[in-house]
Amino acid sequence: MHDFPLYFKLGWQHICDWQGYDHILFVTVLCGTYLLADWRKVLILVTAFTVGHSITLALSVVDILHVNTSLIEFLIPVTIVVTSFINIKNKRRSPGTLRLSYALALFFGLIHGLGFSNYLKSLLGKSTNIVPQLLAFNLGLEFGQVLIVLCILTVSFILLNVIKIQRREWTLFLSSAIFGIALIMCIERYALIHFR
Repeated sequence: MHDFPLYFKLGWQHICDWQGYDHILFVTVLCGTYLLADWRKVLILVTAFTVGHSITLALSVVDILHVNTSLIEFLIPVTIVVTSFINIKNKRRSPGTLRLSYALALFFGLIHGLGFSNYLKSLLGKSTNIVPQLLAFNLGLEFGQVLIVLCILTVSFILLNVIKIQRREWTLFLSSAIFGIALIMCIERYALIHFR
């Protein structure tokens, strides 16, 4: 367990890395339309996403699940586009749209976990007992994700309560901007897919 701090640090640094900003964009569009008062809903969303990416990360690292890396790299921005579109389309949150958000967060977490897996596999090399490292890396990812969510909710709080921007306008601005960025990523990555 002496590697725990190292893998924990690698986990949170990996998700907070601006060079791999697709994960930051996803967490931002997933949680950025909520208020600090909605922390329970945000906690469920983030937990659903974490459960999803933890499952596929573990299955991939132990070689039970094999993935086409270029396809996963394309699907990650697709998850961002879909989440952004849902935010733009839904004017009000109902229990039905909230359940859909939870289900999509879990499903999209499965895809994002596959995106993390190659990075973690390269770190682990030929290690035989990977459970402690896998746990530490996952906890680091979760910690980094919580940092991103706290930053987003703080920015939302300032914009909505101090600057007095309307919540719907903020949702449309944030989701539309991220939609545009992710759509460009989809187009660029589609050309790089190598079908086997």
